[in-house]
Amino acid sequence: MSTKIGLISDLHSTLEPLQEALAIFQREQVDTIICAGDIAGYGEKKITHNVEPLIDLLLEHDCLMVSGNHDHWSENDFPNQNKIKLKNFFETLPSYLELNIEGKRIYVVHASPPDLEHGGIKLLDPDGNVYADRKIAWSNELKDLNLDVLIVGHSHQILCEQMGDVLVINPGSTVFNHNCSILNLPDMQVEHFSLSNKTPIKVWNWNMLFHS
Repeated sequence: MSTKIGLISDLHSTLEPLQEALAIFQREQVDTIICAGDIAGYGEKKITHNVEPLIDLLLEHDCLMVSGNHDHWSENDFPNQNKIKLKNFFETLPSYLELNIEGKRIYVVHASPPDLEHGGIKLLDPDGNVYADRKIAWSNELKDLNLDVLIVGHSHQILCEQMGDVLVINPGSTVFNHNCSILNLPDMQVEHFSLSNKTPIKVWNWNMLFHS
């Protein structure tokens, strides 16, 4: 038996790439969809008119979700007509998920374990190449977690790196990296899919996000 898991992250209140990713997942017949956080957007676009239909789509497809650093808002941030629904949604997002699928131990968090939403696993230089020293450092950091797969977001870097016993996957941002991914279990194979008719960008906004 095998299981396909659709992976998305950092949607940032942009509906169209999510719709495209969900269509890809339907075509590829995924069994489960996981979103690694940052459903809401930036600045004045934190909560836009797009966020409610975006949330409706995530719920309609039974997506498993964790909260990101952009998913925490005060009551005054929400449009009056949707305040209760949106507030309840964002307040009930878990900070992490622990799953066991096809005998594989899977952990989902926005930035890095155990439940961090800032910082995160940033392995790539501006050209998308792996920093060897950072990979070694993170391999040491993760070695005692007793995991097979770690799914993260936040860094806007498309990653699929084996670090010791842990396969670390970041699908990147649907809107900024133009990517979604599918994890096949139990064989641990990952396939990336382009969105918005654009070539996926392995690293987006390196200067801003590398130190945040």
